Amino acid sequence: MKFWKAFFAALLGCLVALILYVLLFFFFIAGIAAVAGGGETIPTVKNNSILKIDLSETIGERTQEGMGGDMSIPFVSMPQASLGIYDAVKALDKAATDNRISMVLITDKGTGTSSVTALEELRNAILKFHSSGKPVIAYGMNYSTGGYFVASAADKVYMHQDGILSLIGMGGSMLFFKDALDNLGVNFQLIRHGKFKAAAEQYIKNDISPENRQQNMEMLNSIWKSFSERICESRGIDIKEFNNAIDSLKIGDGESAMTYSLVDSALTTDRYVQKICALAGVEKEEDLNVITLASYAKTVPASLKGKAKVAVLYAEGEIAQNGSGIASSKIVKQIRKIAKDNSIDAVVLRVNSPGGDAQAAELIREELQALAAAKPLVCSYGEYAASGGYWISAQGQKIFSDETTLTGSIGVFSLAINYGEGLKKHLKINPVEIGTHRHSTMSSGTRPLDAEEIAYNQNFIEHIYNKFMGIVADGRKMSIAEVDSIAQGRVWTGTQGVEVGIVDKIGGLDDAVKYAACIALGKDPDNNYRDVDYSEFKVVEYPKVKTQMELLMEGFGGSSEENALINKFFGKSNLKELIEDFQNSKGVKTYARMPYTFQISY
Repeated sequence: MKFWKAFFAALLGCLVALILYVLLFFFFIAGIAAVAGGGETIPTVKNNSILKIDLSETIGERTQEGMGGDMSIPFVSMPQASLGIYDAVKALDKAATDNRISMVLITDKGTGTSSVTALEELRNAILKFHSSGKPVIAYGMNYSTGGYFVASAADKVYMHQDGILSLIGMGGSMLFFKDALDNLGVNFQLIRHGKFKAAAEQYIKNDISPENRQQNMEMLNSIWKSFSERICESRGIDIKEFNNAIDSLKIGDGESAMTYSLVDSALTTDRYVQKICALAGVEKEEDLNVITLASYAKTVPASLKGKAKVAVLYAEGEIAQNGSGIASSKIVKQIRKIAKDNSIDAVVLRVNSPGGDAQAAELIREELQALAAAKPLVCSYGEYAASGGYWISAQGQKIFSDETTLTGSIGVFSLAINYGEGLKKHLKINPVEIGTHRHSTMSSGTRPLDAEEIAYNQNFIEHIYNKFMGIVADGRKMSIAEVDSIAQGRVWTGTQGVEVGIVDKIGGLDDAVKYAACIALGKDPDNNYRDVDYSEFKVVEYPKVKTQMELLMEGFGGSSEENALINKFFGKSNLKELIEDFQNSKGVKTYARMPYTFQISY
């Protein structure tokens, strides 16, 4: 009897604890919802404020809410809060004429996660801020290459006396899986057009092809040229001497950084604080008024009285017909909504995509062309605008790209996977194909394609590739032969893109928005777009940014660490996307996509 009393008492205790846990959880959710829905207070900007740009904080495509502080929930993946690059640029523009802002301070701990293109656009905005005559100071404990690239735009660059300036150039690594797949009994067959179309090469080879090595080296050299030339120009350094020092690993600590004029001084934290206090005209660190760029950006009011209205449509992620990323089923609705809105005078398509499903890209392009028939369409490229990302935007009225953007990759491929051998080898399962015709089981995924089936799919590839070239030829005013000579799946940087004619101008999202506004205002955009004032136009963004509550509801089912690994090796945002991709890979699927998501060390 005592046993049953104890048992039921324990059971009751567990039930009560479970109920309390569930109630607490929902109270927690409700609290977040209240915060998310209650609106944000506008930060106060004090006189003699220092605008701080912390490079360890992410500058992203769009300003995005995230879990604040050190708050986290088990089994919930929440994105990191980030400041959008357009908001960052506008904030620096306002700070230049804001009498309450006395200087800009750039700090770096060597842990930044911003993209190369975001850093490029941020640096250009800092250079523009110089015209205000206000000082720009940089101080780093550990400078990454990307962080130093931005910091080098400052009037004075300092580092901690025991800090590290890690300048070793730019590189990346690729993993080739053929041996591992052979052991598993999984086979991929790649059908493609374009000698540079290296997509899925890592599944069918054990080493990089000469063409792929060539395009990667030229791409990396182009990005490094952009970085190194800007650094050397700002610091007054001979570029040959700079590159020789990096090749010889002569740059690392404060003393070597000063030797090569990369920093003005290596200081203790106390000495650095003294310098900032002296510049700010205060005696103690506690008297410094510091406001972060993200907080200051919230004080920049949106223009509501501008004569023109520009819509910015963000197309970010992998292109597919459904799911996350750039889903044609979703973005087409956004395009039609913009097209029907008579108050919108011009549109900027912001592309940050390595491509994806060719059919989905074509559905998006068709809608964008219908939109462009009614409203001016200007394109802006972020970190990627390649393959399918270029497909949807090649016919834009004007294309802006950062120097370090990866674009082009005008090519198509199909990938067929079969795992029949693996089933027999590891699970002792023998797949048997049954069909009414000789090729009825071509998409079963349990056997390789035969020669006729490969030729059949190659015909589709050639048709889609010719379609792709026609789109580019029409948009860029080139002949098919000219397009083919720069296509073949080759990836170009934005700088190279201008040289070969697939990009019009080097510039960021801010430049593209001002160019579109200039058209809407009836001004000559090619000569006047840089002089357009933000008060002359207003901007609306599509799609709507998700709130913290919406992100929280989507966040269950994967830790940030797991998702980071999935992104690194497979180019997917999370496990759900990866599973969807494998599910959709059964049979033969046609892609207009970059070879892979490049992981460049900088």
